[in-house]
Amino acid sequence: MAARHDHVHLEITPHVLLKAYACGVFPMAESADDPDLFWVEPERRGIIPLEGFHVPKRLRRTVKSDRFKVIASQDFQGVIDGCASPAPGRKRTWINAEIRRLYCELFKMGYCHTVEVYENDKLVGGLYGVCLASVFFGESMFSTARDVSKIALVHLVARMKAGGFTLLDTQFVTDHLQQFGALEIPRDVYNELLDTALQEPANFFSEPSQITGARALELIDSPY
Repeated sequence: MAARHDHVHLEITPHVLLKAYACGVFPMAESADDPDLFWVEPERRGIIPLEGFHVPKRLRRTVKSDRFKVIASQDFQGVIDGCASPAPGRKRTWINAEIRRLYCELFKMGYCHTVEVYENDKLVGGLYGVCLASVFFGESMFSTARDVSKIALVHLVARMKAGGFTLLDTQFVTDHLQQFGALEIPRDVYNELLDTALQEPANFFSEPSQITGARALELIDSPY
């Protein structure tokens, strides 16, 4: 069994959600049409170590070119809409109305953040996740142009390194994330890392909400 999960029929508040994250548990829905959520606690958890984060050469050139503009936490609705939309190889999504409600509340409270990628002022990709102390819990990402979700991830890691974050939780490991050094660790090891990271303060906005690709790469390349 890959994960323990329990269906929830009671209304979850944003504060209950934050407590769940602090215990290593996160919510999902069976589908966008299912009103219920269930708690997930994977036996093996995906993380991306911030030290030694790998940016492939071609992607590095794209990031540095600033062909795309990257901004943090400006358009949460646009990002969650993008993450919830069907995409090649993804006809269905798990982002239901309850997920939208909860994370929108967390965004207003300052616990949920986005990294948004724009081409000619049109949102073409991005990601969102939850911040607690020095942990960023990555939730979902989307892309409507080549490499843009990867660009968002590069800028996320740069922002995390600048702000003193220590743990990037990806929930699961995908082929997409493995090229950046994502790996799976056992639940008990993850919980130890989580407990330590929750004791450390961090600042998602230690850098301005918009930084250049060159600045992002400089932050990633700096010792941590």
